[in-house]
Amino acid sequence: MVSWTVGPEPFDSPAAGALWRAYYTEVSDRWYLLHEGHATDPGELEREIAASTGAEFTAPTGVLLVARYGGEPGGMAGVRMLDAVTGELKRVFVRPELRGRGGAALLLAAAERAALGLGARKLVLDTRGDLVEARTLYARHGYQETGAHNDEAYADHWFAKRLRTPS
Repeated sequence: MVSWTVGPEPFDSPAAGALWRAYYTEVSDRWYLLHEGHATDPGELEREIAASTGAEFTAPTGVLLVARYGGEPGGMAGVRMLDAVTGELKRVFVRPELRGRGGAALLLAAAERAALGLGARKLVLDTRGDLVEARTLYARHGYQETGAHNDEAYADHWFAKRLRTPS
């Protein structure tokens, strides 16, 4: 039986790089197709991927988690600390062909544990209105919609969740 594993990964590893590319391509293309009727310009896509390396997901104030399905990279989630007690969840992604197999829930749980390990007592995140699946996932796992916590250009929805230390 094929199963998921989740563990920390350097942001600049080949697996993390491939997942970042897949994530950014999907969310960028969805936005452009919805708002402008075409996929992302390849040059813009390359510039944006290169501009956001993921270096914020390194210790001692961040972590990048990679989920593997049957040993192959299938998803990721990043946590970075915004202050001493607030972490931000970023880059939550599961490859489309692996969705519906429990990877997103495992990544969220692992990200919450990692955030606690970094000192977070609360996780915040932002997402877009067209990413309905993401909003549903967060709500199903106890994230509450809040007011804006940043001025991210493409964010339409902000969520937060108080973290509890395991008993």
